[in-house]
Amino acid sequence: MICEFCGGQTRTKKVKRQHWLCGRLYIVENVEAEICIECGERYFHAKTLDTIDQYLSLRSCTELQTDL
Repeated sequence: MICEFCGGQTRTKKVKRQHWLCGRLYIVENVEAEICIECGERYFHAKTLDTIDQYLSLRSCTELQTDL
């Protein structure tokens, strides 16, 4: 993959991702991403982000609603 910002090559790595859902910040570890080796820009596949949303929403949005 080519970086949209600098034109550098990317490599697949596992990274930490900050992810907001239902007004809460979550740190998700070991998320696969394409990382530009030149500028460090991160690219996440839409399927990966959808999976994170589904996993967290099953747990946290329900808990958040019961806290109100």
